[in-house]
Amino acid sequence: VQLQASGGGLVQAGGSLRLSCVASGITFSSYSTGWYRQAPGKQRELVAEISIGGFTNYADSAKGRFTVSRDNAVNTMYLQMNSLKPEDTAVYYCNIRRRGLDYWGKGTLVTVSS
Repeated sequence: VQLQASGGGLVQAGGSLRLSCVASGITFSSYSTGWYRQAPGKQRELVAEISIGGFTNYADSAKGRFTVSRDNAVNTMYLQMNSLKPEDTAVYYCNIRRRGLDYWGKGTLVTVSS
């Protein structure tokens, strides 16, 4: 199983980024998916998740600014991030899971300058 995240980078506050995560080696549609982030000196935290059935859940910090989605036809999950703030700076990780199986991508760095 491989998860390849991309789309991170440096952006000014108020800007947008779209993260993608391509999965291989699995039946992607059978997995729940999520985006997590870890800022320097902090624990990894959930940002947003989308279930097999398309139900979404967001951290309070992401509500109204971020949108999580998935395209099972291309084994890809997305995180559209708008109105970015400096406190969104972190390494973002994609995650897929089902029935005790849990896989993580290597992460993509998002840096938001003020």
